[in-house]
Amino acid sequence: MNNPWENIDIEDYENHMSLDSVFQLQTMNQMMKEQFYTYSIKSIMILGIAGGNGLEHINKQSFDKVYGIDINENYLNTCKKRYPELQDILETICVDLNQDTKQLPCADLIVANLLIEYIGYECFQKVVKKVNPRYVSCIIQVNTNDTFVSDSPYLHVFDRLDEVLHHVEENGIVDAMRKVNYKKDKQQESKLPNGKKLVRIDFTR
Repeated sequence: MNNPWENIDIEDYENHMSLDSVFQLQTMNQMMKEQFYTYSIKSIMILGIAGGNGLEHINKQSFDKVYGIDINENYLNTCKKRYPELQDILETICVDLNQDTKQLPCADLIVANLLIEYIGYECFQKVVKKVNPRYVSCIIQVNTNDTFVSDSPYLHVFDRLDEVLHHVEENGIVDAMRKVNYKKDKQQESKLPNGKKLVRIDFTR
């Protein structure tokens, strides 16, 4: 059976994420701007890039290469259509990280936002070791209730995500990254309207 992310329409995903009651797309967009420019780097790998949220903050003069990684080919095609001005530096790679990390090139920074929840610590460690970045910046969601996906009219679209969902928490990520020789560098929290929050955690090799 294929990964459920291959069947979720980008419009449904983004409409859900941008609802006033969810507000994750907008919050993550601003957090990504900070992720891109915190460190002195020339290449970024964005894992689970979806439709390219945040790419409008990329200044072509600041970066030599931006890699967009996703399991959904339609998402990657959407990225390229939305950001033609980045065609010289944006390279998209369609891959299931649980099955294959060999295609991944090296990059100075890995950005992994709401992604580790869908591949787990062990797979993420493999990705990090293959890409060998100097810095890793990830955003995880901290829940105030039992559900990971926020209530919305689009909720049914995400019914199968339980098949690939992993329990992820701050201490678990810090421990997993320590085992591949990365230490926690900084942390930032952004509260969401429904009581949940997004937590950014950065690591340095």
